[in-house]
Amino acid sequence: MELADLLKTAASMIQNNGDDTTAGLDENHIVNALNTLVGNGAGGLDLVKFVGGLSQNGLGEIVGSWLGNGENKAISMEQITTLLGAENVATFAYDLGLSKESSARALANVIPQVVDLATRGEGTIMDEMLANTGGSNGAMEMLSKMFR
Repeated sequence: MELADLLKTAASMIQNNGDDTTAGLDENHIVNALNTLVGNGAGGLDLVKFVGGLSQNGLGEIVGSWLGNGENKAISMEQITTLLGAENVATFAYDLGLSKESSARALANVIPQVVDLATRGEGTIMDEMLANTGGSNGAMEMLSKMFR
């Protein structure tokens, strides 16, 4: 799944998450804000944003559950803010005209699903990362560093 498709899916999830503050948002604005938040600038998902400092903040197990197949562990609004950085969540909120609380709630609901979709099955963004990190050996080295 291409990042653009992932972001559109995520935007739809945010619009339909049952929060009145996100229901009327324009899909393209959400896509742009999400791309700023999680994109790598080259059409891919910046997984580094999800793995930076995981061992320090105890979120490695949660984020690890989002990778590939299997059940995704939930993340709280406080934890997603820690994971992505308060400044990044505040920028996301500002870009969409939302409160930080509404933004954190939407991101906590959507980010696990986005990472899961990006890394599940064949032909995913993770496959592209494997190709760009020296195949499975490079990817395994990268992942082992992420969750230490």
